[in-house]
Amino acid sequence: MKNLALINGKPMIYYAIRAAKESGVFDKIVLNSDSELFAKIAERYDVGFYQRHKKLGSSQTKSDAVVADFICAHPEAELLAWVNTTSPFQTSDELSSTISCFIDNQLDSLITVEDKQVHCTYNGKPVNFRPDESFAQTQNLAAVQPFVYSVMMWRSKQFLKEFNEKGFALFCGKFGTFTVGKMTAIIIKTQEDLLIANELMKVMEDSNKGSIEYDILAGNVFQENC
Repeated sequence: MKNLALINGKPMIYYAIRAAKESGVFDKIVLNSDSELFAKIAERYDVGFYQRHKKLGSSQTKSDAVVADFICAHPEAELLAWVNTTSPFQTSDELSSTISCFIDNQLDSLITVEDKQVHCTYNGKPVNFRPDESFAQTQNLAAVQPFVYSVMMWRSKQFLKEFNEKGFALFCGKFGTFTVGKMTAIIIKTQEDLLIANELMKVMEDSNKGSIEYDILAGNVFQENC
């Protein structure tokens, strides 16, 4: 029930719905859940509701099966975007840009990513640096791109074609990524994440928020350097 956890007084799911509505790019917005409880949420925020079968609501359920089920229930949808509730800081402008990237590049599938310039290893082996050289500055590293999942998107026909052939299809056809900002890349998974997001959202949505302030010593250093 983390989607109903309050972030700055609103349930987490509200922020995804708000971004989708304010983006102005969707013909239809549908809240997809295996729980009838969310029908009331959909009614509250004036969006559609689709209740998938309980068997598609367990922790073992694969995203491919959820997407295939939704597409079959909505054959009129040529393009489908999964706007993830776990990225409550995603803006309507960034959501719109993601959809435009999908369409402009004639993609069949897309997942959002974040550019991170950090030293990374995989199975104990370096990914984007050489340990036998001088330690590379982070700004000179090739960025790794972890998935953010704030938006996943597909062409319905291509998805179903590959799903029926292989049993999976998230990366169907021509696949691409879209890089989102640091705020959108904040993913809510744990209770600790919710606590952090709650405090951060209060600051982000405070109309009286000011600029960054510095210790008076920083001002003294600036004056000395001048």
